[in-house]
Amino acid sequence: MTRPARIHAPSTGGRLVYAVGDIHGHVDQLDGLLAQIAADAGQSATRDPPLLVFLGDYVDRGPHSRAVIDRIIATAADDRFEVVALKGNHEDAMVRFLSDPGFAPAWIANWGQATLASYGVAPPPAFDPAACEAVQAQLAAVLPDSHRAFMAGLRLSLEVGDYLFVHAGVRPGVPLDAQAERDLIWIRYDFLESDEAFGKVVVHGHTPADRPERKLNRINIDTGVYFSGVLTAVRLEGEQQRFMQSYA
Repeated sequence: MTRPARIHAPSTGGRLVYAVGDIHGHVDQLDGLLAQIAADAGQSATRDPPLLVFLGDYVDRGPHSRAVIDRIIATAADDRFEVVALKGNHEDAMVRFLSDPGFAPAWIANWGQATLASYGVAPPPAFDPAACEAVQAQLAAVLPDSHRAFMAGLRLSLEVGDYLFVHAGVRPGVPLDAQAERDLIWIRYDFLESDEAFGKVVVHGHTPADRPERKLNRINIDTGVYFSGVLTAVRLEGEQQRFMQSYA
């Protein structure tokens, strides 16, 4: 198999792109970052609307999952930006919770309690099947149609110039057009520890780091907002790369 060539000076092809890392229910940091992005975009001379890419994990862990989704939906309706929202593993887990009562204990115990609370649903006092099924029905009843449509419309990846935007990463050795959904939203160390040239520079989140990571084959902008208080985006235009951050 022919290996892709490494891209030493990746370019967006002239497009102005902002990519936002894992938000996890932290709407205040999201609002701060969106204000910075809007101010920056307002100074751009580009004729096309800037592309705003959200890398997934909007829900769980933080207190305002519902508000985060509302904010992204509202931003997508703003004609100043072209918005693309990608699917994260936490959206995958939430959707699975809504359709599979057997998965409920795992989601609620690990991540979902804060998300339930943001929709006004109290987590079950015990993780038994009957209690979890009742909570599942409560969330399904209060989930807005706009949120269901948002979840259904999430994309797995986006290519812009020499960049590939995904939530978690890609499987080394597999062509980009043959990647499995589970890898795109769940993969960690096989991807993170690879120095392989993937054919595109992969912009991702999913695995928190103390600071944004910029490597020859990938850029990680998940800075663990749920424990660090720092939400990170990367601004890409032509061959330029610059990080932007919002703090608690």
